[in-house]
Parts: sequence; C-alpha cells; structure tokens
Amino acid sequence: MTRTFHHSDALWADHPGLVAGVLHASGLDALTDSGPRVAVYTDIARERLAGVGTESELGEIQAWRRAFAAMGLKPTQYRCASESLLRRLRKEGSLPRINPLVDLCNAVSVAYGIPVAAIDAGRVAWPLQVRHAEGDETYETFGGAVEHPQPGEVTFADAGGRAHARRWTNRQSGYSAVGSGTTEVLIVAEAVHETAAQDVPKLVAALADELRTLWGASARTAVLTPSESRFELPGR
Repeated sequence: MTRTFHHSDALWADHPGLVAGVLHASGLDALTDSGPRVAVYTDIARERLAGVGTESELGEIQAWRRAFAAMGLKPTQYRCASESLLRRLRKEGSLPRINPLVDLCNAVSVAYGIPVAAIDAGRVAWPLQVRHAEGDETYETFGGAVEHPQPGEVTFADAGGRAHARRWTNRQSGYSAVGSGTTEVLIVAEAVHETAAQDVPKLVAALADELRTLWGASARTAVLTPSESRFELPGR
C-alpha cells in the first residue's frame, strides 16, 4: 500500500495560488498538556483580531472567501475552518477544548489565519487525494450521519471511496478526526493568499517544533507545489 497525499492536477490548475504544507508524525497521545502553548497562539490571534473589525478583514480569510465564491459557494454560508474558529474566538472569547493535538492545531490555525486539518493516518485508506468529488464518496459527520459530497465539490478522498472533508477547507470528517486513540497524524495547512508562500512554511515549522517539544515526536514536513505535489508517508 502506497501511503501518499497529493492534490489533483485539476485543483492546482483551478487554484494556481494554492500553497499546501504537510506534516506527518507518530508517537502521539492524548495525555500531553498542550494548554500553555495553545494559550500563546490564541493570544496572537486575539491581537490580530483587535487590529481589525472582524476576521473577514484578514487577508488570509478574504482569499479563501474568494476561492469559495469561485467554487460556487456562498462565503458567509460556508466558511473555511480558520474563519469559523476566528469567528468563534471573537464572539465567545475562547476556542473549544477537544484534544491536546486538535487544540494545538486550532490555536495555530487562528494565529496564522490558515485552515489546518489534522487527520488520523490510521483511519485513511491510502492514497489520499484532494480532488473534485464524483458524488458517490461517503462522508461521516461528527455526529455519525452519512453524507455524500456534491459532484465537483472539493474533498479529501481516499482509495476506499471515503471523503474526509466537505467543501475543501470547510469541514473535516468525524471518521478520521484525531481522537483519544490517535497515535499517527497527517496535518495539512492550505492557503491561497498573497503571502502564503512565506506563511505556510512558517506555520508547518512551528507545528513541527511544538510536536517535538510537547510529544518528543520527529515530524516530516513538506510544502507541496504542482511540480512536487506528492507527500509520501513512511510505511507501517
């Protein structure tokens, strides 16, 4: 089984400004206290929000809104994950606490304004591709309901016909969400704003440092491009 992650050629063609950062790590657990580091990144996000009217004024969010509109999605109805988290932080003053790794990824996401997906690598039928949906893929919500992406919708689809996201960066699947038993993870950060080529590598490097410090995990990272579009995970 080849354990690879990549974006389709059609997606690169539709979104030439896309910058995708990926990280793979194993040896993780749900017992590590990431709270202090979550607080650091959350405070950065609060400072950024204090300098604007709403999260929709951030360049990273505006770029995703344009991308969603280009895909035929109403940006105020379907938001990228980082915008939803920033909106919640602005309105409620805090982020939800779910899992030490998920909490860290969410905090880094709001600090950078970039969607970050954390996927349990053991729940994926490899390879995993970000592509336009056929419409027969199976998506499982966090509540356990089963949905099917619309044909043409961008999703994370695996070799078993399972969709691990809806509307690209809008919503992850509950099936492959990081949980208490997750030990191996694939983290994907995607951005389409003007300075994404500088910001995404910084985000990935920051996460790699945090995993090394908190979990003692050695992370493999890459920034994908149309010419170097595949990331290979080590075999199990």
